[in-house]
Amino acid sequence: MRQFALFFPLLALVVIISLAGTATVEAATGLNPPVKLVWHYYKVTNTCDDAETYIRHQVEKFYRNDSSIAPKLLRLLYSDCMVNGCDASVLLQGPNSERTAPQNRGLGGFVIIDKIKKVVESRCPGVVSCADILNLATRDAVHMAGAPSYPVLTGRRDGGVLNADAVDLPSPSISVEESLAYFNSKGLDVLDMTTLLGAHSMGKTHCSHIVNRLYNFKNTGKPDPTMNTTLVSELRNRCPPRTKKGQTDPLIYLNPDSGSSNRFSNSYYSRVLSHNAVLGVDQQLIYNDDSKEITQEFDASFEDFRKSFALAMSRMGSINVLTGKAGEIRRDCRVTNANYGA
Repeated sequence: MRQFALFFPLLALVVIISLAGTATVEAATGLNPPVKLVWHYYKVTNTCDDAETYIRHQVEKFYRNDSSIAPKLLRLLYSDCMVNGCDASVLLQGPNSERTAPQNRGLGGFVIIDKIKKVVESRCPGVVSCADILNLATRDAVHMAGAPSYPVLTGRRDGGVLNADAVDLPSPSISVEESLAYFNSKGLDVLDMTTLLGAHSMGKTHCSHIVNRLYNFKNTGKPDPTMNTTLVSELRNRCPPRTKKGQTDPLIYLNPDSGSSNRFSNSYYSRVLSHNAVLGVDQQLIYNDDSKEITQEFDASFEDFRKSFALAMSRMGSINVLTGKAGEIRRDCRVTNANYGA
């Protein structure tokens, strides 16, 4: 586990380097091998000086009408980066595409990215990647929701089609050991995991993801004993047992404290510590010494969570990125260039 005393100076270093100008920097401290991305890539290369301004302006317009774009884009970025790297492959349409995988059911934000891409293409055709648009738009949306405006290094290129069966996103009911093993497999650690799960301070999930916790935890016929009994009663009122084929699957808030406000906060960690987490994977954070310690730290200090979130997002945003001549710059985020206009 990276200690806080070592961790936060690393974040400061990233910010200082970023503000210093145009140098190429290592995109993700700790990821191996390091990936070369660039601060303000499109301005440095004189290919689209105002790309980030165009994107931010569009995000602000969307957010004013619908604050739920923040959790939607967060989940979309996570679902992209954690599967095959941050290559925008999740945006591709198709009968067996990545976005059709069962784990990606209910994924949103596609229309927003498509509309932003159209605006950017009208100003700088064939230059700005969908992968960079997704990373930048997510940063801008969560910043409007209360997260820090962390530096996003750019220069990513777009990947090809990935089939649905290649999606390895884990169940939201896994143990903390299984969750940590998954994050480790992507080059991330326990601090990244505990921080990124804090994104569940916003957004919704389907009842089908928690009915096992409410009615038949591990085939006991009883609710999850780690869940506060009051929360069990509240959620049972919203999520009936799934006994019929074709039964509706209501949406519930991941963090009832934030609810429809979609505000980025550290209240998620308070709920975990008081056994009021909605998802099983979130409640599991208190059953690992390191993640429990981090959870307690973030519950006590929103600013520590914000700083950690900034670096964790940067690290996740640098997983297996394509740069240089690898991949392509899609003209339409929904299709590869080979199928553009087909």
